[in-house]
Amino acid sequence: MFIQTEATPNPSTLKFLPGKVVLEQGTAEFRSAAEAEASPLAARIFTVPGVTGVFFGYDFVTVTKDNAEWQHLKPAILGAIMEHFMSGAPVMGAAGSASDQTDGEEFFEAGDETIVATIKELLETRVRPAVAQDGGDITFRGFREGTVFLNMKGSCAGCPSSTATLKHGVQNLLRHFVPEVREVEAV
Repeated sequence: MFIQTEATPNPSTLKFLPGKVVLEQGTAEFRSAAEAEASPLAARIFTVPGVTGVFFGYDFVTVTKDNAEWQHLKPAILGAIMEHFMSGAPVMGAAGSASDQTDGEEFFEAGDETIVATIKELLETRVRPAVAQDGGDITFRGFREGTVFLNMKGSCAGCPSSTATLKHGVQNLLRHFVPEVREVEAV
């Protein structure tokens, strides 16, 4: 098994491509070893000292580290991913089989359903595929008084360039197609 790695815009995050489907649908994010108990793969990765986050996409695993150096962490993470896929164990345990973890209830005013539907379509077709290329995900959380609230996951969470991505990329795109959008905020 050959696992490729790719750098992401976030220097604390590295994208691992195992050459296999990781999650058939949705995404999953684990920010602690306790959360990772829902996934045998995430739990195995969290045994590597220095790992602070694990994110699963369709065909990739994104790992976030603390102050440790990638040259020390990368071989152990590659080994953990390889061992997991060679074992045939499931990526998600029975308790974590709902692969698209919810971010909480969406919120928006009654009457804004059409605006929200347009925002969600733009996010799904134009923004999420680009963000997934960088090892992350972005999901709609709410819309209130001209502000779109988004949840950033994976390599996007805590990325130094995420504010620029939100303000210059996503905000400009949404404002162009949805005049009611004034600004975009991360939650």
